[in-house]
Amino acid sequence: MKVIFLKDVKGKGKKGEVKNVADGYAHNFLIKQGLAVEANNASISSLDAQKKKEEKMAAEELADAKKLKDVLDQITVELTAKAGEGGRLFGSITTKQVAEELQKKHGIKIDKRKMELTDAIRTLGHTKVPVKLHHEVTATLTVSVTEIK
Repeated sequence: MKVIFLKDVKGKGKKGEVKNVADGYAHNFLIKQGLAVEANNASISSLDAQKKKEEKMAAEELADAKKLKDVLDQITVELTAKAGEGGRLFGSITTKQVAEELQKKHGIKIDKRKMELTDAIRTLGHTKVPVKLHHEVTATLTVSVTEIK
């Protein structure tokens, strides 16, 4: 019997796959547990429609990420902090502070966890911060740290 898997079933199939399984296994376990449905013309066409919808959504997400990348590459986030000798900061600038300033000044909301800063900014000057917008798109945000007078 052909079934369409609604969820991943270890050793049998992944969500969205159409596979041939034993009739008893399909009726008594997969369909009963809600893990699969019988593959008929209606269910196959709905699966195709769902796949097309998911592909369209993924393409839109990628396009949005590319637009945001173009905007972020042009922006410089300016922050101020107290500094000691040699331009060394008292404390540090974290991704949370950068994300808050970006939201406040430019109206762009980005999760601090998407900023791939290996260590907090501890010196004055310009720093390039990579921002992961999508698994294919990474923008570079410039952060300028100046001393509080």
